Amino acid sequence: MSNRPVELEVKHLCKYYNAGRKRLLKAVDDVSFDIYKGETLGIVGESGCGKTTCGKTCIGMLEKTGGEVKFQGKDVHTLSKKERFDFSGKVQMIFQDPYASLDPHQKVYDIVAEGIRIHKLAKDKAEEEHMVLELLDMVGLNAEHAMRNVHEFSGGQRQRIGIARALAVDPEFLFCDEPISALDVSIQAQIINLLMKLQKEKHLTMLFIAHDLSMVKHISDRIGVMYLGNMVELSGSSDLYRKPLHPYTQALLSAVPIADPKASRERKKIMLTGDVPSPVNPPAGCRFSGRCKYCMSQCFDLKPELKEVEAGHYVACHLYDEK
Repeated sequence: MSNRPVELEVKHLCKYYNAGRKRLLKAVDDVSFDIYKGETLGIVGESGCGKTTCGKTCIGMLEKTGGEVKFQGKDVHTLSKKERFDFSGKVQMIFQDPYASLDPHQKVYDIVAEGIRIHKLAKDKAEEEHMVLELLDMVGLNAEHAMRNVHEFSGGQRQRIGIARALAVDPEFLFCDEPISALDVSIQAQIINLLMKLQKEKHLTMLFIAHDLSMVKHISDRIGVMYLGNMVELSGSSDLYRKPLHPYTQALLSAVPIADPKASRERKKIMLTGDVPSPVNPPAGCRFSGRCKYCMSQCFDLKPELKEVEAGHYVACHLYDEK
């Protein structure tokens, strides 16, 4: 338990979609976690596990089906129009694909200045220009880039523009939705280091979603692992990599590449069998039961709850039920 105040509180969050014929696709199903002020919580899991849907529902981009999300003590999904406007100044998002999230024919200056204008953060044009150029400098771009169109920039530069746009309203919370997945490997580390630098300088709280487990470890204070709409493990970053408890987390981490060729050859990779169940018709018990070599009879019928089994280390698995 952290001594820092809770910035984002998520309790039993559900997000379902109508899949036709009175069927529901359970993209996020009964997920709970907290994000403390000033920390980065990373969420990992394979494609389709619900991590992006969870993040978008947490910041109100998607309507929840059930549960509760509170930001600084206020329910995100019941905000008034005025509260929603204030919320948009405190919470910003960095999108996955900088080619899709930025208008290629818009000038960089106007993209970054838009939030400043909407929230009336500059008293005149001179102050607005100063703020925009300062933001561009902050993300590693310069003044001559301001009046160029977005289509003239590379992917890494576009993502820097997206970060500058998000920071323009001086937010307190950033939702980073796989912000490096569309970038070259050589650029990914630059963006991660930039985000870490900005977080430290501006005391940001971040929810960071990614596929790259090594990157998530590098940037995150704590990491949550999702599988088929459920949170199956949550712990400090170093603890999770040192001692993963859930069989799915163990399999995920066994696939992470390591730089030492000898150690890589000697390491035993965990090969999962079977297919990921359908989120429209998930198993009644543990959703990982059909692919788990430790599966017991209760795993098919009883859904495990996420509970603390070591200090700050939570896991949803019947292997850790109290005897």
